[in-house]
This record gives sequence, C-alpha cells and structure tokens, in this order.
Amino acid sequence: MKSQIVTFLIKCPDQKGVLAKVTNFFFNKGFNIVSCQQYVNADENRYFMRIRLDADGTKITKKDLEVAFVCLAEPLQLNWSVHYEDQKQNVAIMVSHTSHNLYDLLSRQKEGLLDCTIKMVISNHNKLRPIADMFGIPYYHLPVTKETKQEQEAQVIRLLDTNQVDLVVMARYMQILSSDFINHYKERIINIHHSFLPAFQGANPYKRAYERGVKLIGATAHYATEDLDEGPIIEQDVERVTHESTAKTLKRIGADIEKLVLAKAVKNHLNHQIIVNGNKAIVFPEAGE
Repeated sequence: MKSQIVTFLIKCPDQKGVLAKVTNFFFNKGFNIVSCQQYVNADENRYFMRIRLDADGTKITKKDLEVAFVCLAEPLQLNWSVHYEDQKQNVAIMVSHTSHNLYDLLSRQKEGLLDCTIKMVISNHNKLRPIADMFGIPYYHLPVTKETKQEQEAQVIRLLDTNQVDLVVMARYMQILSSDFINHYKERIINIHHSFLPAFQGANPYKRAYERGVKLIGATAHYATEDLDEGPIIEQDVERVTHESTAKTLKRIGADIEKLVLAKAVKNHLNHQIIVNGNKAIVFPEAGE
C-alpha cells in the first residue's frame, strides 16, 4: 500500500480489551497510529472508535488488510468501515431556487477546503445554471411535477450511479425525496434546513418567524431519512436575534448560518468523522488534520 492516511470507523458492544486488540492489530501490520478517538455510550453499552493510520512503510495490500481485519472483527462483533486517502469522494449537489449554499460549497471545494470532486449540480429549475457554469461544473436541469416524480428520480439515480457519486448534498433542494431514493443512498444524503422546523414550514419561514418575534434562528444539517427532517443530526448552530430584526435581516442571518452548518457537515462526512448509530450521528472532532 502506498503512503497515505487510512481511516477506520468502528462500532461494537462495549467490552474489555477492544482498544488494545485493535491498536495491536495495526501495530503488527506496520501502521503508525496518527490519532485514535473513542466514545462509549454507557446507556446503550456501545463503543465507537475512529482511528487514523499512516500507511507509510507498510507492505500489506488494501485487500489483504481488509481480509485480515475481518478475522479480528468477527469475534469482537465489530461493525466497521475503512476509507483510504487516495480514494477521493465524488459529490453531487441538488438545488432548486436558492443560491447561497450552492455557491458556498463550490467556492470551498475550489479553494481546497472540501476534499472531494463535485461531479454535477442537479436542479428541478434552470435558475442556478450560471453559478455552476462559473465553476465549470456540469448542470442538469430535470424538472419535476407530481405526475413525473418517479420518472425524474429515476433519471437522477441514473446520473448519480453513472458518475459513481458517493455523497448527495441537498443544498436547499425543495422536493421531498421518495423512500426508494433515500434508501438507495442510505447515510449518503445530507440535507440542510432552518431550525424553525416544524413550527415554520413552507415557502417563507423567515417572514412567519418575524411575525412571531423569534429570539433564536439557526440551521440543522442531517442525513436524509424516510422521516422528513428527522434523520441523524450532523451539525447545528444558532444565533440570537431581537425584535429589531426584520424579516429580511432574519433571512440574511439564516443564510449565513446555513452555509457554515452545511459546509461543516459535508466536511465531517468527507473526512470520515461520522458514525451513525440508529437515529444519532456520532461526530468526532477533527484530530490531527
């Protein structure tokens, strides 16, 4: 294996000796441990680990590493995944009318702040094509109606699969995805929404929030599940506002928070910092990166 960082994500029943057995395994295979993060959920008796390894100087192949790790994992009941630094992830961004999240993600990727390849932008409208064109990203306009929803989703899936997309980002894509679509990319679709939900759903939540005199606004990024806006939460943030804030001000502040929250959630996913356990996302902080 060539020199690179290899990341293992592990979850299992909490048990004595699991840390020693895992770290000794990698020591014996010639890896240097760059970082090892752990979390124990005592209520559920579950153990979680994110371990990053430097493969410099190892002689083992990826296939042999994974086969050998299975022998360790089975008796310990480890549920695990492995991720290699030289395998850059492909991302697709889905949008409708709103541009701030799309522009922010494309800018961050171009500046090297998001380690991925953005393969395409998909939209049910043509409004945001100029932004994708500005960054040289293919833009697919796939209109959808209630009658054509199934056919349109099939088109989207073909595009994503053909381009080997690893992560789908709903950057204010204002359509409800079907359960078949979501399950096709389980734990690989990130959605962003304002944190007024479920109180202020609909097209103009900031106007309604202004009318109610809210004191906090924010945003939530989560994995999409069949239960709308109820998937495992990856990142959240809020900001206090006052009665002096107008609906326009609330919308501007909300957009700024959305950009930061969505970008951080996408980065966490790309950096393999997340382990999903039921409807909860265990998000390890950045370590040595």
